[in-house]
Amino acid sequence: MPSYIFENARIVDGSNEDGEHDRFVRVSGNVIDEVSDKPIRDSNAHRFDLRGKTVMPGLIDCHVHINSGVADPAENSFLPNELVAYHSVRILKGMLNRGFTTVRDLGGATVAQVHAIEQGLIEGPRLVICGKAMVQTGGHSDYRTRYDMISGDRQLDQLGSVGRIVDGVDDCRRAARDEVRKGARFIKVMANGGAASSHFPRPYLGYSMDELRAFQDEADKAKMYVSVHTHTDEAVARALECGIHSIEHATLITPQTAATAAKQGAIVTPTIAAYEAQIREADALKLDPGFVERLKWVRARGPESLETMRAAGVKLAYGTDVLGSMHSYQSEEFLIRAEALPAIEVIKSATLTAAELVRMEGKVGTIAAGAFADLLVVDKDPVKDLSALGSQGRYMSAIMKDGAFVKNQLAA
Repeated sequence: MPSYIFENARIVDGSNEDGEHDRFVRVSGNVIDEVSDKPIRDSNAHRFDLRGKTVMPGLIDCHVHINSGVADPAENSFLPNELVAYHSVRILKGMLNRGFTTVRDLGGATVAQVHAIEQGLIEGPRLVICGKAMVQTGGHSDYRTRYDMISGDRQLDQLGSVGRIVDGVDDCRRAARDEVRKGARFIKVMANGGAASSHFPRPYLGYSMDELRAFQDEADKAKMYVSVHTHTDEAVARALECGIHSIEHATLITPQTAATAAKQGAIVTPTIAAYEAQIREADALKLDPGFVERLKWVRARGPESLETMRAAGVKLAYGTDVLGSMHSYQSEEFLIRAEALPAIEVIKSATLTAAELVRMEGKVGTIAAGAFADLLVVDKDPVKDLSALGSQGRYMSAIMKDGAFVKNQLAA
């Protein structure tokens, strides 16, 4: 692979608001092999003068569903696996074109899809997976209707299904071990009701404490962690009591529980863009008015939860949870979080903190020697205007993943 030198760059990775000015970055193969405050000598490298532009690490989205080709999760779970796979190819390419070079799938992606990206068969971000999420009978992501008599085992074979239905401590352990066997790097558990669901509503709790502890014990033994779907404060508190590390959504978290999360070093991944997208697209999606009203209520709580967690010192990772046609809203989370947080903290959530959550610190989410060569060249200053990271990558004149340009509008 050719080598590249990016000259006179301002580097912003979320560690400080001003960034580092007048830096020189050399990429060799698929890694960054040198970052310097002085010009780098290399007569064979392609050089780009980035004066006036900002260089960032590739973005990390810690809550995606790459197999969500249609907006309705129940409908998606019954699609033919081949069709779901083709949808995922389009979805992954779209993420890459928005500057997301690493993503964490929260239910449904397989190790075969990880390998397809690694082998260059399809274009997409680096993919971190949990396999199927754990769902109790009748819980959030059990898509059977009140009238269905079919076995929940059907979901296990459906690529478009987020979860697998498991109950009881022994089966929870067996299912967790099975996902580890199939390549999971963390275990996902649906521990609460859906944000606006009427089937398994927000206040409902998923799994007993013994079952949650069993998942955590299996994760500990496999040297990984558990991620839990939660909205209510009670659900978050139960997860923290079990020593669970990764908390999704946390919409109604209280200051007391946020303080516990901070003390235990948990990382929370809010996903407010998911609610915003559904509200804006309600007519096109033909959503029930009652469902939309519940979504609006949850959306309004989003910035409040961010303020609560920031005050407590909770680590926040970037996540979106958008589905189907709404994947185009992936970058909206930047602007939504800016309603409550400084821009530099929002950036950090998609770089350094996200890298910690996916357990790839020093390899992604940073511009440093030894890191993967995942780079963005941004025309506008994202610290002053987070819209620089939106508009489907419009303001990114270059996107590089693993040392190869996905997009390059730079003059050599």
